[in-house]
Amino acid sequence: MRFVIVSLIILLVVGSMGVYVHRRASRLLGLGPRARRALSWLLAAGLVAMIGARLGRGALPDGVLRGMGLGGSTISLAVLISAVLLAVVDLGRLIARLGRAALARAGGSARPAAGPPADAAAHGEGAAAGEPAARDEGAAAPAPVPLPALPRRAFLANGAVGSAFLIGGGSAVYGALLGRHDYVIEEIAIPIPGLPRSLDGFSIVQLSDIHLGLFVGEPEMRAAEDLVRKARGDLVVMTGDLIDFDPRYAEHLGRLARRLGPLAREGVAAIPGNHDHFAGIDETIDALERGGAHVLRNRGRVIGGAGGGFALLGVDDVWARRRVPGGGPDLGRALADVPRDLPRVLLCHNPVFFPEASGEVALQLSGHTHGGQVNLLVRPADVVLPHGYVAGLYERGGAHLYINRGFGTAGPPARIGAPPEVSRIVLVSA
Repeated sequence: MRFVIVSLIILLVVGSMGVYVHRRASRLLGLGPRARRALSWLLAAGLVAMIGARLGRGALPDGVLRGMGLGGSTISLAVLISAVLLAVVDLGRLIARLGRAALARAGGSARPAAGPPADAAAHGEGAAAGEPAARDEGAAAPAPVPLPALPRRAFLANGAVGSAFLIGGGSAVYGALLGRHDYVIEEIAIPIPGLPRSLDGFSIVQLSDIHLGLFVGEPEMRAAEDLVRKARGDLVVMTGDLIDFDPRYAEHLGRLARRLGPLAREGVAAIPGNHDHFAGIDETIDALERGGAHVLRNRGRVIGGAGGGFALLGVDDVWARRRVPGGGPDLGRALADVPRDLPRVLLCHNPVFFPEASGEVALQLSGHTHGGQVNLLVRPADVVLPHGYVAGLYERGGAHLYINRGFGTAGPPARIGAPPEVSRIVLVSA
């Protein structure tokens, strides 16, 4: 039911923007009836292919669905970006037109009335006297009048509209073909009060929002393994949204956890995210445990040896409060598993939990936001997401929050201005 509702909303929003883009493109390019129909079919096919790739799971081979989804999502994303840019252009033109009209009204009211031009008056007198205008019999025929040049304002407006289409289409293609695979390793040192000197420099490699599914498979899993190996961490943590929607990909998750385990001496710890609940929380947890990962769903464990340690805590996703009776994050239950005097690092998928946890932990590692995923010039998530928690490091009451931009994608398989990341968190004694 949830997927049906989301699909209907997408159809309404993208469909409306598609009509707007179609009209503006037809006007700019001067398309005839056949070209307009072809453009209509292209935009509609993109929207249908994007949604059909999700609905067709199991009915068509994954390769076919992947091609449908990638092509359809790229077209639909191009429509969305172009529509937003066109709206900005049209809003600017409207403001300029209103400004010119206001100036014209103000100038007209201040200008005194003027009589007819002298030459017009003279011609009028001649006509009144009944004198026909003289004609030079030897005059040459008038030269053809050239077509008027495109006014400067119209030229600039058409250039802005064309640029909107070029930027929208180019950005969508880049995000789908290159941006979503432009992986980076982000390294940051974070002070942890009370951290034993023996653990100074302890490194945690964080993978989040992998979204194993139609668009994240074996090639991406190999890339994740290579990046984790390159990061050379002491512990690997997976902070939720590990599977996209389809529980069939739980097997891939178990295989990935098994491959990552030997890359860190403390192994792999994992927590679920909201998409793991959508896909099937039991299948997700079972795959992680069979892959050798320590699943910290409202649980805790001690990291370290005889020289001292810290408490690694993990909680369930906040969305589980709505989906599972008695579900959701329970930090108190996780704390009960570890000694009270140890410094604490918390794994929680959604950063919105940080205000609640900041008084109890030194550091929270989260994901969920994808860093906005599609950020063209601006990052809308800064004003949309609670507390402005989008990506990177935040501080509250002496505690720190680090938000990983995620490894995979949700929705359109594209990233613009939010490259996928693997984080290397270095804990420093404070």
